[in-house]
Amino acid sequence: MEKQPLPADDDKTETLESEVDALTGEERPQCSSEPAARAGWNSKIEYFLAQVGFSVGLGNVWRFPYLCHQNGGGAFLLLYVLLLLVLGIPLFFLELAAGQAIRQGSIGVWKYISPKLAGIGYSSCVVCFFVALYYNVILAWSLFYLGNSFQYPLPWEQCPKQGNITVKECERSSPTSYFWFRKALDTTDSIDEVGSFNTNMICCLLAAWTIVCLGMFKGIKSSVKVMYFSSIFPYVVLICFLVRGLMLEGAMDGIIYMFYPKLEIWADLQVWLQAATQVFFALGLGFGSIIAYSSYNPKNNNCHRDAFTVSFINFLTSVLASLVVFAVLGFHAKVKVDACIAGNLKQLSELYQHGFIDQTQMPTFNSSDSSPVAPEVYSSWFKEYGSKVSAYLTDCDLEKEMQKGVKGTGLAFIAFTEAMSRLPGSPFWSALFFLMLLNLGLSTMFGTMEGILAPLTDRFKTLAKNKTKLTIFSCIIGFVIGLLFTQRCGNYFVTMFDDYSATLPLIIVVVFECFSVSWLYGADRFLDDIEVMLGWRPPIIYKYLWKYICLLAMVGLLAVTTIRTFIKRPTYTAWNQETASNSDLPYPDWALAVLALLILFAMMPVPVGLIHSFLQDRKKPSRDTEAGADCHGGSGSFVLVADFSTELVAEHPEV
Repeated sequence: MEKQPLPADDDKTETLESEVDALTGEERPQCSSEPAARAGWNSKIEYFLAQVGFSVGLGNVWRFPYLCHQNGGGAFLLLYVLLLLVLGIPLFFLELAAGQAIRQGSIGVWKYISPKLAGIGYSSCVVCFFVALYYNVILAWSLFYLGNSFQYPLPWEQCPKQGNITVKECERSSPTSYFWFRKALDTTDSIDEVGSFNTNMICCLLAAWTIVCLGMFKGIKSSVKVMYFSSIFPYVVLICFLVRGLMLEGAMDGIIYMFYPKLEIWADLQVWLQAATQVFFALGLGFGSIIAYSSYNPKNNNCHRDAFTVSFINFLTSVLASLVVFAVLGFHAKVKVDACIAGNLKQLSELYQHGFIDQTQMPTFNSSDSSPVAPEVYSSWFKEYGSKVSAYLTDCDLEKEMQKGVKGTGLAFIAFTEAMSRLPGSPFWSALFFLMLLNLGLSTMFGTMEGILAPLTDRFKTLAKNKTKLTIFSCIIGFVIGLLFTQRCGNYFVTMFDDYSATLPLIIVVVFECFSVSWLYGADRFLDDIEVMLGWRPPIIYKYLWKYICLLAMVGLLAVTTIRTFIKRPTYTAWNQETASNSDLPYPDWALAVLALLILFAMMPVPVGLIHSFLQDRKKPSRDTEAGADCHGGSGSFVLVADFSTELVAEHPEV
């Protein structure tokens, strides 16, 4: 049974309001945007599971490790923590405090601060819907791989054969790449080639949306029950993988390569941008889900402590996932490099026997020995004599091998999958891994859907009365539109939505949030309200962070992202069946038009809401305008009625 937060405070507010009405002898204007009584979490642990489950997602497993490895290892970690403290936590705290104080979804929060800002909440809902569309497709992919994991040997361990001949596409690439691009997706060579629908993926997508619908069926009552498993299980799996990974040969090499600090990267602006973007998306800022979840908290909940706790749990999860990823990839790279060295040494012996190279070029180590040669020993010899024999042999570099396919879906469905296929008991580890991905995605999907449903039900009473029907209808619409991603070219649309449909709109939403709170509403007034809510005043540093540092940083990130989008034509990575390799292709003109429409559609509610509010204000008589000013404090105040009443009682102690 859900709790009603702070009933004593609500009762006290009602009493004070009646006393004020009696004192003034007139009715108080009814403010539709005042915080109403709202159901809450059954316990603090439920809230933590929800917030952590939403913020910790697939990006922690496949994007953070890649960025850390590509951008200076340990130096990137230090930079990430710095930006987390300066940008991430202050903005996270801002959203937590706003949702907790007003007890509304994103639409209600920004409309309550000022009716002119209601469009910000609608934009958040649109972006959440875009993200939900493609995010659930990734869950469908995970379900497909999970179902195929219960086979021995795994279907992606060996190349299939047509008669006695190995399929050329698989032979030219790898069994895992072939299974991903041909068996799972049956992908086309470009986004222009639509192709037919993938029946397997349609079934998996239907299953994914069904699971989400059942989890959201009764709002946070049902989703929290699922989150007890979906939020905790990934940590169990990550720890199991870490213990197993550290026992593998080459695991420490992978971890060292990842965390080795390269401080010179701090001079690269691109690294700062990537770190800031990762902080921004890792915490889920701008989606409205943080606001929605915090709106179910009691008013006196310490949201300041929550901001630090959830943010650092998110960061530590990313570090844990990175340790796991590079321990396993280190083992995978070591196996590949050992095979590369063995093949080269065999060819070297043949070249020597046929007189193509002389004795002086032969390595000092025993090339005929069956025991593997250390990669650093081979690399040292190759650097000295490689120019003379490079026409016949190749360098076997451990770091270059680890850099292959460690980004995005390439990490989860190709590189990591291939590494697991080499482990003893590979079906068990494969099933465990994809079950973990499924749970990570589910907890994020619940938060994303709550970012859509909570604001709409708060705003429209009809939808609030039919929330179950709204949930089912939203999932049906999501599935129908999501069929776009189940075409043979569907993975290219997933990339397009992931890279562009949410990036610019979300940054713009957060810029508006930060500007409206710190400048339109006033950072000092916002801190005053938090002080009333928590019983103590947050440090003054937040005022300057919100007004200057965070706002300027987000505007800068928005400007650079926009300029890069216009200067450099957007590209996507396509799979060429003939060459069995990836290649970067520019998006066609029609795809760029779709991208522009997606971004415009996501941002359209902001100016529309502003214009609508302006027209409404012009239609209102002066008395209504004054009443609105009383409700919103002239510029959107959400100071509690209890505070206003307390001041009047202080002036009239006889009450």
